[in-house]
Amino acid sequence: MKKINVITLGCSKNTVDSEHLMARLAAAGYEVLFDSDRTDAKVVVINTCGFIGDAKQESIDMILRAAAAKQAGKIERLFVIGCLSERYADELRTEIPEVDEYFGARSWDGIIRALGASEDPALATDRRLTTPKHYAYLKISEGCNWKCGYCAIPLIRGPHVSVPMEVLEEEAHKLAAQGVRELMVIAQDTTYYGLDLYGRRCLAELLHRLCRIDGIEWIRLHYAYPTGFPDEVIEAMASEPKICKYLDIPFQHISDAQLAAMHRRHTKAEALALIGKLRRAIPDLALRTTLLVGYPGETESDFAELLDFVRDVRFDRLGVFAYSEEEGTYSAEKLHDNVPEEVKQQRVERVMALQNEISLDNNRRRVGRTERIIVDSRQGDYYIGRSQYDSPEVDQEILIPAASRRLLRGRFYDVRITAAADYDLYAEVLDKAK
Repeated sequence: MKKINVITLGCSKNTVDSEHLMARLAAAGYEVLFDSDRTDAKVVVINTCGFIGDAKQESIDMILRAAAAKQAGKIERLFVIGCLSERYADELRTEIPEVDEYFGARSWDGIIRALGASEDPALATDRRLTTPKHYAYLKISEGCNWKCGYCAIPLIRGPHVSVPMEVLEEEAHKLAAQGVRELMVIAQDTTYYGLDLYGRRCLAELLHRLCRIDGIEWIRLHYAYPTGFPDEVIEAMASEPKICKYLDIPFQHISDAQLAAMHRRHTKAEALALIGKLRRAIPDLALRTTLLVGYPGETESDFAELLDFVRDVRFDRLGVFAYSEEEGTYSAEKLHDNVPEEVKQQRVERVMALQNEISLDNNRRRVGRTERIIVDSRQGDYYIGRSQYDSPEVDQEILIPAASRRLLRGRFYDVRITAAADYDLYAEVLDKAK
């Protein structure tokens, strides 16, 4: 049986793409490895990221290493797929000709045929999971229609295309049958779901349907665009016990001048009104956001307004990035990148220093509380768990001493929070696995 190594870089949406491909390869008789260091896989597929500079460089470096291995005779065939090759296929073919073929993020048929994988439509909802078996990502749509000034996703992934609801239900049922207990619902904008297929936003209806699937116990919502946020989704989150009290909603900025320059399609007042509505309906909601500093034209006043926003809202989870030009975007073509790099980095550090204080204070307030957690792994002297307020890989963890008792990965436990750090909590187990 020929071995094939699928290497995935970039975001969770790429993870889902690779898992679909791996299921088709396995059905065609390949022994499928993923992100493996083994040298006996003679075919390698690299699923690349092309979103920002660091991610693009990581993808290029990986391709170069694999190309060198091919030249040395260690691998026989090399394919590159995903976002980087969607944007730069012609340049890559010229610069790295050792690759057998490049396929973009929207040309899965080509890579399937090139590898002799099964094109059976019945496999469309099959996945070979690369995450721990108790959680998985469910990608409900592809592409984006918003065209924010800094973002290359519409150039790479194209316009918004929803996956039909019955297809998603079938995929979720199959994941549950594999032992998945937590679903992370993802898309470039999850709240836009359904507009192209059904003429209306259908995320709430989809969430209700997913909640009816036996075996799925947590459903977590990521990447919700704030403009036009559906009231029905808020109602679903408040009423459905399986939906985690967690929302990833990237605001990017709060200054009206910056929001307008970014083409974000909402105002400061509208953002604050949405946060107020969410917290009134779901008092224990954990809000995660992403911010962008150093965008062209950002003044000290704009940045001070952003700091006040972070200080007042007190996000539970927060990430911040320094602006960098992405060719083909509105900001790269029409705006002057006039904020010095050292100022951008200082602003990143100031936001994160403030958020560290907020996170530590928020965590200290949780000491003494009883919370339900799921165990992800064991690392050294601790089991690593998460509450409904934390998503895997991007958020904080709850550490339980391993010496106290044996815990099972993928099982739920009630714990008491005993101590807090800025980005970690410590706890003791109260009951048996669920």
